[in-house]
Amino acid sequence: MAENQMDEYEAQDKRIRERLDRIGRKIMIMSGKGGVGKTTVTVNLANALVDMGCTVGVLDTDLHGPNVAVMFGCKDAELLSGDGQTFIPVTPRPGLKVMSLAFALEDPDAPVIWRGSLKNSAIRQFLSDVEWGDLDYLLIDTPPGTGDEQLTVCQSIPELTGSIIVTTPQEVAVLDARRSVNFSRKLGVAIIGVIENMSGLICPHCKEEIPIFGKGGGKKMCQEMHVPFLGAIPMEIGLPEAEDNGKEWVAETGHPSAEALRAIANEINNGTACSTSRDTSFLGTPSCKPSACASCTSNCPSRKK
Repeated sequence: MAENQMDEYEAQDKRIRERLDRIGRKIMIMSGKGGVGKTTVTVNLANALVDMGCTVGVLDTDLHGPNVAVMFGCKDAELLSGDGQTFIPVTPRPGLKVMSLAFALEDPDAPVIWRGSLKNSAIRQFLSDVEWGDLDYLLIDTPPGTGDEQLTVCQSIPELTGSIIVTTPQEVAVLDARRSVNFSRKLGVAIIGVIENMSGLICPHCKEEIPIFGKGGGKKMCQEMHVPFLGAIPMEIGLPEAEDNGKEWVAETGHPSAEALRAIANEINNGTACSTSRDTSFLGTPSCKPSACASCTSNCPSRKK
């Protein structure tokens, strides 16, 4: 029995490699704390990258709270299979493919009461049995924390490009984001950068910025931990309503948050925002190896440019 299970696991690993070999960059989007807008960032970055001409897949691994489908405006889509073995991702718009457990739930109000082993199996099945096809990007939206789902993603995806960590400026959110940074380092995952979401509220009347959760906490953390800072996204009144209705926010003009999201997507797509996964404990010290600097875009003060 154990030998058969191992053979099946290895066969699944092979299918995962074959499918993900056709995808350019595989990026895990994390947050140490819930409620910081990680899914908002994932959905808007995906739409912004598609607007740039990229082909993008989004895998929703937040199995207990799968909200990606709502924000893409495809919550009523069903999970389909052409041959009974391979899943077909939902296509909300040309160039975008989405897979979420939400498509398989008959009752959207039903809780998903699963132990870790079931969650791990579901994520691996999404990776091995979804017909992603050829993509420039696969964005993996994960639940808050550094638990089963993140471990499964890191250990199952060959050549994971790196992680993007979302936080708010608030101290308790930054504290949890630091844990996500260290999680990535311990797992040997490159840290593409940190995004500070909800970085001030733009008043719809006077257009002044109100620092509801503070400002600059995420950027300060990046300087202290020597990781790239991708940018800050302000809060805006109209964004939650647009998400609830599945509207593409980044296509809107005149919104500072949409402009910030497009700038971050451009940095990811065209910039050099990808740090190395080497041992970062020596960053900024005489022990830092200059030979590693060529492919490093951290904020290390000793980095050779």
